[in-house]
Amino acid sequence: MAGLQASLAAMPPGEQVRLAKSTSNLFRPRGRASQGLDVSGLTEVLHVDPVARTAEVQGMCTYEHLVEATAPHGLMPLVVPQLRTITVGGAVSGLGIEATSFRNGLPHESVLELDVLTGTGEVVTARPDGEHADLFATFPNSYGSLGYATRLVIELQPLGRQVALRHVHLGGVSELTRLVEQVTEARSYAGEPVDAMDGVVFGPDEAVLTLARFDDERTGPTSDYTGQDVYYRSVQRYDEDRLTGVDYLWRWDTDWFWCSGAFGAQHPLVRRVWPRRWRRSDVYHRIVGLENRYGVAAALDRRRGLPDRERVVQDVEVPLERLEDFVSWFLEHVPMVPIWVCPLRLRESEGPGGIRTARTWPLYPLEPGRTYVNVGFWGTVPIEPGRRDGDVNRMIEERVGELGGHKSLYSDVYYDRQTFDRLYDGAAWRAVRDRYDPSGRFPTMYDKVGGR
Repeated sequence: MAGLQASLAAMPPGEQVRLAKSTSNLFRPRGRASQGLDVSGLTEVLHVDPVARTAEVQGMCTYEHLVEATAPHGLMPLVVPQLRTITVGGAVSGLGIEATSFRNGLPHESVLELDVLTGTGEVVTARPDGEHADLFATFPNSYGSLGYATRLVIELQPLGRQVALRHVHLGGVSELTRLVEQVTEARSYAGEPVDAMDGVVFGPDEAVLTLARFDDERTGPTSDYTGQDVYYRSVQRYDEDRLTGVDYLWRWDTDWFWCSGAFGAQHPLVRRVWPRRWRRSDVYHRIVGLENRYGVAAALDRRRGLPDRERVVQDVEVPLERLEDFVSWFLEHVPMVPIWVCPLRLRESEGPGGIRTARTWPLYPLEPGRTYVNVGFWGTVPIEPGRRDGDVNRMIEERVGELGGHKSLYSDVYYDRQTFDRLYDGAAWRAVRDRYDPSGRFPTMYDKVGGR
């Protein structure tokens, strides 16, 4: 901790403060600085309490490392983002989501307390109530603009030794929407509990909703999608499947959902020689980073007379009742499939009289009691004549806003500052920044994520 504070103090006034780390799960340009904050000592799981079902971790601890510590106790974080190298601090200061989010909300909703390095160089402990409750509430979705999490205490839940999957094959998004509503309300399907739920849209007339049940009682043969088989293809082929608990958590990481196909990693011959230890999202992300830096593939496409391509890598949240509107529009204007869908609700707790309530979070203002669906799409599209790079992303931002949704900020953001402040509560952010970073050591939230 002292090293982290010393590295902040050593940074020249006016120098953009960022973390000194070589890897990232972001898809937007990262500002470069001559030196960054030393976070090399903040990667550990400090303690797992299997009785209280809590874990104390450092901010740069990856979910892969955390699951390695909790799984032997039959436990997992309430929400485990799909990619192994996402850090706990990153998922809380940004946003994370997964198939348990229809029950458990987003990762920051299971945080009990966190230590934050602020712009003054002080480390404060923020909790839902108390002196730093304002920082606790606004830290989620602030992306390091209000400080960096150095330590967090989070809740855990049981993880079955195996996970039974039911792939419900549907005729399109309309059917999927109705089934999501039914399962979200009942938290069960066909007489069995549903612990996790996500789906894939393969086209206008084909969607699959996967319902997962964590199972400690029954065991049987399990599938392995770290080898020759590819998980997302199994969703189309099978009605039922079974994975180990840990393999279920990382089912999307091996092939970066379906994006590994861009590198040939799903071709049977290539897959046989592609080392299993390199079938990971962080490896693919490094390949993309090299392409962004050197543009080899783009240069080859230009030599072949192909148009430049626009990166369309986004996750957006739309209200469940507008899901069909958005997906239909998307498939017409951005013909990109598959599309991932993941229902979510703000986490609810039972209060006096059995009334269930959920707290809100200023910088990502979802409505309590309302079901949203995260729609994820990751790829590129050709830049059509008369258009410029970014136009498709701008269209998506506009359509999401028209439908009452929000978009995550880990990738390209094109909002102007006024629109951004309206969507992500700039007034609430400024009030907290003025208290914890009065000299502006950290970039503003808009400068950090926006401005494209």
